Amino acid sequence: MKKIRMCVLWFLCPLTALAEPRKEKLPDELVGKTISLNPEYWVYQDEELKNGKKFPLLIYLHGGGGTGNNIEKIRRQPMRFLETIGKAGEKCLCVAPQALHSPRQRGEKGGWVPSDLDVLIGHLKKTLPIDEKRVYLTGNSMGGYGTYVWAGNSPQHFAAIAPMVGGIGPGGPKDITKDLETWGRNLATIPMKAYYGGKDKVVPADRGAMVLKAIKAAGGKKAEVIVLEEEGHGAGRVPFGDVKFVVWLFSHKKGDMAFLHKRGL
Repeated sequence: MKKIRMCVLWFLCPLTALAEPRKEKLPDELVGKTISLNPEYWVYQDEELKNGKKFPLLIYLHGGGGTGNNIEKIRRQPMRFLETIGKAGEKCLCVAPQALHSPRQRGEKGGWVPSDLDVLIGHLKKTLPIDEKRVYLTGNSMGGYGTYVWAGNSPQHFAAIAPMVGGIGPGGPKDITKDLETWGRNLATIPMKAYYGGKDKVVPADRGAMVLKAIKAAGGKKAEVIVLEEEGHGAGRVPFGDVKFVVWLFSHKKGDMAFLHKRGL
């Protein structure tokens, strides 16, 4: 395993306490403000969350195979990670949205759109008992790109992010965004762990190094890119199965030095 140093689903955990997921839907007035987002999204919620406490929110962005307007397609995508979160003993609210394959508006691009996700998270904060200082973001493949582009435009939402085998351009796995410098400035403000596969034939592993260079150029010191040399495009399975990765992700809280010190950071 090669590390490029610097020190970045939706479901409820632990797994043994998971209830059946429930479908929720954005109100019509918010749907009209989105370009490429299915109004429906999944929420997993434990009975314990009805006790009036606020909990961390974990958002999972699916890959390209999950696009469309059938929310059932993505229902089980983050289940491996949910099991690991349960093993780590963490509790959270988790949400998984779905990107449309084609945009609603002519002339726009489909897939993950930061402004769409801003609309979603605004709604989630009003409707779920969320600890807004502990919002975490991850996604795989196209969802890794979604993680980069959303946090690269709206870093204020997140305590930490973890893109998996993510591309860095809107035109597909080999594309490179023209906004990389802007991403770097914004991503420099939040902890990040990004994972790539050294044998990935879909998304080149050097995309992580490009993002890391932009973060360093902006003075960021909270990012790490990890290349798993023997893994391919499925490299995300490694951190998603690693309790230590869960502990790292959930150890972050926005702007609370006492909390970070308590967690050993």
